[in-house]
Amino acid sequence: MKKIFKFLIYIIIILIAAFAVFLIYATLTDYKPDEKTIVFESENPELLSDTSQFNLLIWNIGYCGLNKEMDFFYDGGRKVRPENEKVYENLQKVKNILTEYKSSDFILLQEVDKNSKRSYGMNQFDSIAVIFPNKTAFYGLNYDVFFVPTPPGEPMGRVDGGLMTISKYDPSNSVRYSFPGNYEWPMSLFMLDRCFLVNRYNLSNEKELLVINTHNSAYDDGSLKAQQMEYLESFLSEEFKKGNYIIVGGDWNQCPPNFKASFKDDIMDNEVRTDISADYLNEWNWLYDNTLPTNRRVSTSYKKGETLSTVIDFYLLSPNIEIISVKNIDLNFENSDHNPVEAVVKLK
Repeated sequence: MKKIFKFLIYIIIILIAAFAVFLIYATLTDYKPDEKTIVFESENPELLSDTSQFNLLIWNIGYCGLNKEMDFFYDGGRKVRPENEKVYENLQKVKNILTEYKSSDFILLQEVDKNSKRSYGMNQFDSIAVIFPNKTAFYGLNYDVFFVPTPPGEPMGRVDGGLMTISKYDPSNSVRYSFPGNYEWPMSLFMLDRCFLVNRYNLSNEKELLVINTHNSAYDDGSLKAQQMEYLESFLSEEFKKGNYIIVGGDWNQCPPNFKASFKDDIMDNEVRTDISADYLNEWNWLYDNTLPTNRRVSTSYKKGETLSTVIDFYLLSPNIEIISVKNIDLNFENSDHNPVEAVVKLK
């Protein structure tokens, strides 16, 4: 009996020691980006007209792993990823859809993996970039963890993912800005380091156009979103004071101010909902389509008319930019838990 007891004690000590080593290694290798990281600088940027009209597309592709049959453990489901073949199929279909928007001036994507277990190590960034040979692609890393240990039965493992901005024009620079705030240690070791990616373009009136790709926090109590929105508001206000033109697009993980859905076939998710404050940059223009959802709950597989859905993917425009049109593209959440949103805007 004593031998069995000692053996159990040794096993417990080994497990505790192994877990301690794991946390130490995770802490030492934790991705800690600077507040500002230069992704790209051009010696010969293009000069754009200050009366230009632009076509844009935003889409959170869900690392091509959250197709309509999927549920996800973070959202109350059980799964982590679909089969390898399904991820590959999702990626091919995402690329086919993006090919239809080759004429877009700017395409802003979120949750694009480069080397993650959840997407079987596929380099989605390179795979998508190659279909736009006449455009330039920029990457903002926001999820770099050597091993995510949850869920215990099938850990998510290695994650390398981020934002992807595809541009028809050469910017003067592309810069990654870190959002402030994160979860407490040790949870922060395994969560995203949220950011927004800013591309700057020179205009003929000696001002700049800023095209910003954002992906704000999910799965928090609202405090992280609040810090991020405050930081973003300060950044945008300072840039607008300079006379610059600003387009922000992406997955905000919250609804636009005073949002009211007019869905025909889907059910609006009012159970888990955060709205941006009505007085947030109240002279700016929120650009969204309220007739179709852009995101669905991933607690179960998607069923039209039953699965709760919402609009959290949209644009924010500075007052010197005119709205021409906006449209949510109904893909029935076939290959991602988000639908794309296309828009046309014009500089005043």
